[in-house]
Amino acid sequence: MKRAPWFVTASGTGAGKTTFTALLARFLRQQGHRVAALKPICSGGRADARELAAALGGQLTLDEINPWHFRAPIAPVLAARREHQPVSRDQILRHIRPWQKRFDWVLVEGAGGLLSPLGEATDSRDLIAALRARPIIVAPNRLGVINDLRLTLAALPAAARAQAAIVLMSPAQADAATPANAALLAEYFDARRSFRLPWLGQPIDWAAALRPARVRQTLHGIIGLGD
Repeated sequence: MKRAPWFVTASGTGAGKTTFTALLARFLRQQGHRVAALKPICSGGRADARELAAALGGQLTLDEINPWHFRAPIAPVLAARREHQPVSRDQILRHIRPWQKRFDWVLVEGAGGLLSPLGEATDSRDLIAALRARPIIVAPNRLGVINDLRLTLAALPAAARAQAAIVLMSPAQADAATPANAALLAEYFDARRSFRLPWLGQPIDWAAALRPARVRQTLHGIIGLGD
C-alpha cells in the first residue's frame, strides 16, 4: 500500500523546515528506508535543495529535488512571475506523485509558511489537500509561537489537521517562553503529536546531531505516526 507523503510546512519563514527535513531524511536512510526529499520550488537560491541533496547521498539529482528555482529572495509566485515562468498546482503535483511509487517515504518541503503563495493560485495547504499528505508543522520554540501554530492549525483542512504533527525547533538561545511552550501547546493540540528537537548547532554536524538518544527517539515518534 502506498504511504501518504509527509509535507513539511511551517509557522512562518525561517522556522527550520530544511534542517528538519534533512535530519529526518538522514535518519530514515539510517533505518534502511528508501527516501525521496523534495523541495519543488525555491526562490532566492537553491541552498535548501542542496541541503536535501546532501541528505539523500546523491540518490536524487538537484533538478529532481528542485525543478523550479528563481533568483529573487521573495515569495516564489512573485519570483516566478518576474522570470516569466509561472508554476501551476498541477505542475507541482505531477512532479511529486511519481516518487511515491518508487520510495518508501516521500518528504515534500514547502516554501515559507502554510499559506505562502508557491505558484499561481496555490500554496502548501492546497498541495497537502491534493496529495492527502500528512503535515509536519515546523516552528521555532520561542515567544509568539503558540499564536502562529494555532493560526496554522486552524488554516489546515480538518482531515489534514487530524493527522498533523508539530515540531518545535530549539533556538541557540532560549527565551522566557521556550521552556513553557510545549505544555501550553498541549492545551490546544494533542501532545502525542507534538515534538521538540534540541538546538543542532550551526553549522550542523549531521552525524553528531543524530547521535543523541533524545533526537532519535523524537524522530522515531514522528515516523511512527505515518505507519
